[in-house]
Amino acid sequence: MDKKIPEKFIRWPRIAHWKVISALLLVYDAVSVSIPFLAALWLRFDCRFSIIPGEYIKAWLRFIPFYTVFCLLVFGAFRLYQSIWRFASFRELERILAASVVTGLAHIVGITLLVYRMPISYYAMGVVMQTVLVLGIRFLYRFVLLLRGWRSKRENGTRRVMLIGAGEAGQIILHDLMKSPDSQDQVCCIIDDNPNKWNRYVDGVPVVGGREDILLNCEKYKIDRIYLAIPSASAEAKRDILDICKETGCEMKTLPSIVQLVKGSVTVGAMKNVAIEDLLGREPIRTDMTDVFQYLAGKTILVTGGGGSIGSELCRQIASHDPRRLIILDIYENNAYDIQLELRDKYPELDLVTLIGSVRDSRRLDEIFTEYRPDVVYHAAAHKHVPLMEDSPCEAIKNNVIGTYKTAYAAMAHGCKRFVLISTDKAVNPTNIMGASKRLCEMVIQAFDKKVREGRPFDMPTLYTHNGEFSDPVSKLRLPADDIHTEFVAVRFGNVLGSNGSVVPIFKRQIAKGGPVTVTHPDIIRYFMTVSEAVSLVLQAGTYARGGEIFVLDMGSPVKIDTLARNLIRLSGFKPDVDIKIEYTGLRPGEKLYEEKLMAEEGLRKTENKLIHIGSPIPFDTDEFLSQLEPLMESAYANREDIREIVEGMVSTYHPADRGENKERELENSVREAVLSR
Repeated sequence: MDKKIPEKFIRWPRIAHWKVISALLLVYDAVSVSIPFLAALWLRFDCRFSIIPGEYIKAWLRFIPFYTVFCLLVFGAFRLYQSIWRFASFRELERILAASVVTGLAHIVGITLLVYRMPISYYAMGVVMQTVLVLGIRFLYRFVLLLRGWRSKRENGTRRVMLIGAGEAGQIILHDLMKSPDSQDQVCCIIDDNPNKWNRYVDGVPVVGGREDILLNCEKYKIDRIYLAIPSASAEAKRDILDICKETGCEMKTLPSIVQLVKGSVTVGAMKNVAIEDLLGREPIRTDMTDVFQYLAGKTILVTGGGGSIGSELCRQIASHDPRRLIILDIYENNAYDIQLELRDKYPELDLVTLIGSVRDSRRLDEIFTEYRPDVVYHAAAHKHVPLMEDSPCEAIKNNVIGTYKTAYAAMAHGCKRFVLISTDKAVNPTNIMGASKRLCEMVIQAFDKKVREGRPFDMPTLYTHNGEFSDPVSKLRLPADDIHTEFVAVRFGNVLGSNGSVVPIFKRQIAKGGPVTVTHPDIIRYFMTVSEAVSLVLQAGTYARGGEIFVLDMGSPVKIDTLARNLIRLSGFKPDVDIKIEYTGLRPGEKLYEEKLMAEEGLRKTENKLIHIGSPIPFDTDEFLSQLEPLMESAYANREDIREIVEGMVSTYHPADRGENKERELENSVREAVLSR
């Protein structure tokens, strides 16, 4: 027995909205291609139908049905019923004009040859009016949406925008803003340094002057946001412009690079907030990485601390250049897991090994080197936070010094070709235990390099913290001494912007909370570089290495942390000491007013890259140093309170902050004045 299905459960066929619109356009076009030619006759004869000759009316009536069908077919061929007209652009305009030309010529030829010759004005006015009607209805919809967007902006408020740059990128950004009805940005004026463009207009927006007119016009036009769209500008030029812009208190955005312009990806969405590195005022370090990646291709690479800021960027760049295998070693599983997921997603063919382990654990290191036999090691694992290490000095020695020694020993014992230590400018004349520990790491590397060069790797003692594992160093070498040729080098650079522990993320969090922003001292200065620059230097060191070098990046002039904090506050749209307070907390234990890149006794040698230099190794008694390492390790693991005195006896340039404070302060002040006067 058949049951009647309730009507509410019946799904009737639903016609797509765009198809309804297309059908209505079809009807409209049928009218708009016929009426214009009758209207042309009416205009030709003084707008009086009574005086139009009958043969003209008959000719129009005989020809227009066939012409209408022909036009609809042509319009369909040109896809005039399938476009999304709210996004109509120049391409749609091209198609409409092309279809109008084709149908117009067909009308002229067809009615003249097949029916009757009409007046010249009939052809001209008819074709023009037809084109206007066909074109107008399609772009009228977009115009209505634009008016609605303008009305919405007036009702809901708009962000008044100043655009800097009237070049190609600036015009693309301007058009992108103007065609988006949902955007709350309204470009009120344009700044460009080319005087030829001043007092002229780009799409109705005035070009009001050069960079010296930014402040005046921000006030005149009540600007809320500034877009910097000059991707080809030098770092110095951007810095100079941004230095002016940050005085306005406006929110700032910039187009990252000219690559986007070349790729055609310049949009409002591509604009990024102005980063603090944009204000450093120097070009990014651009290193020719061809030789670097040719060297790394096909090799097994181990990155210790591979989940950290530097280590993870090392992994990213190495992974992109076909290593045979990439091994990530980290003690913190969350960071290691994050970079593992990222690299597996981006490089599915990469032979990636992610391991959890500590560089303090000699048994774990021996196991890893025995199984994977890495060709190159980048040693980024370290404790780097100065105040925390001042509170836990023995941990700095355990992890940084002993961890580096054990990793370097494992690399040497298993025939690794190259070992690159990540060091820091805090190793120069250190006043804190972290810097002193990194200087000890550099000395460890120099000691390894010297013994390998002399063919005496067995002179390097084995350091163990596990009971019953002390043994003869020679028995721990996996290869004969003659087969060991590991090159040991160190790479020294300054603070990395945005890295874990960097002041920039700390300042941003403080600004987000409404302040205050804490600066230790109004005169404290630091060198800064980006993560990618640091990694480029590290990788470059891997190819320049001949053994025993300390590579140093020319990082330009140092930056006052106080200035950095004030710039970040301005970039966030606030005024320092007005909206966001700045508080000076005093230097922390072990903290210096300045950082140096090289010790005074270290000379500099140039490399192929003019921004990368090599510091000549400072001589020290290697055998005496090696004899001190085991007692140092035992003292660290015993958590002795006099660990600083022990380190001070090994590092002649180490002067703890709480010892000889007045003398150190005089030295800091003299160096600071010399640096700031440059």
